[in-house]
Amino acid sequence: MAQRFILNEVSYFGAGSRKELPQELKRMNLKKALVCTDKGLLKVGTTKMVTDVLDEAGFPYEIYSEIKPNPTVTNVQQGVEAFKTSGADCLIAIGGGSSIDTAKGIGIVSNNPEFSDVVSLEGVAPTKNKSVPIIALPTTAGTGAEVTINYVIIDEKRQAKMVCVDPNDIPAVAIIDPELMYSLPKGLTAATGMDALTHAIEGYITKGAWIMSDMYELQAIKMIAENLPLAVDEPTNPVGREGMALAQYIAAQAFSNVGLGLVHGMAHPMGSLHDIPHGVANALLLPTIMEFNMPTRIERFGVIAEAMGVDTKGMTPEQAAQAAVNAVRALSIRVGIPQHLTDLGITEKDIPALAAQAIADVCTPGNPRDVTEEQIIELYKKVL
Repeated sequence: MAQRFILNEVSYFGAGSRKELPQELKRMNLKKALVCTDKGLLKVGTTKMVTDVLDEAGFPYEIYSEIKPNPTVTNVQQGVEAFKTSGADCLIAIGGGSSIDTAKGIGIVSNNPEFSDVVSLEGVAPTKNKSVPIIALPTTAGTGAEVTINYVIIDEKRQAKMVCVDPNDIPAVAIIDPELMYSLPKGLTAATGMDALTHAIEGYITKGAWIMSDMYELQAIKMIAENLPLAVDEPTNPVGREGMALAQYIAAQAFSNVGLGLVHGMAHPMGSLHDIPHGVANALLLPTIMEFNMPTRIERFGVIAEAMGVDTKGMTPEQAAQAAVNAVRALSIRVGIPQHLTDLGITEKDIPALAAQAIADVCTPGNPRDVTEEQIIELYKKVL
């Protein structure tokens, strides 16, 4: 069986690496950009840290900032129109998964107009042309959207998150500059960091995992366990920020190519139906779903425990696996993640609708243990 691995053409890492942007634009012979970002990043000045580099280089651009935290079909369609009218030939995405995912949708539809309804991109889309060139500069250490072949858009009519999987959407260039993450609030640092941990753990235990993805995911788990508390407690500490910026990219390199699982399958409807931040939903669900999956991945869970810094010497395989769950839960509590659905305004009567979307989610089949809709209902109830 052939294994496929898709990564960016070029990536830059490290403080100040945004200054490499002009030379990459020149290398690709690009002339004008549509900058995709959000109003919050414009307000706090993070977007300006990048546009200042463009201004200094004399590179023209226009800004599209009508992007929601959980981006919608409308956001993408409006962005496509903004791209057309701007006369741009590339997209610069500045932000978290929302900005980068929106840019992916814009880039794909612009070069594949037969998918202009956007909803037809759900799942594995048969697009023919590569996206408009995207240069992605993440401002959160969590989604890894700058290196994935996935993007998530909400279909407002169905109130459902569409997971779109398309090798044609991967950004041509990723610039991971931890200085762009310094203004990230504690709560968002925690949520996006736990999102990255979920990517690493699900990528390590998913049905598609193999030796090459394993090495990425285990390194990411180790780095997140070491750096996330520091990034939360000391937002401007370069050690924590740089460690998390790199860890989330490493995790995403692998999960993008091997898939995820039930945590994401159950988290997506929490976002589409209740507007719960994706990282919070993942973090809340992760330990409970790990316990559900434990019988099928006992040995791998023991390895996860060791990567999290647990000394498993003398433990049985079952004890080591449970130690992994305990370590993840402890980290979640340590960084302030809510532990119950009711803390987020979700009640028992909401669970059937969540479960109906979760069982149909594109991530759910990648779970190492097969699951039924009835089991999903019970799992939601466990974290109620």
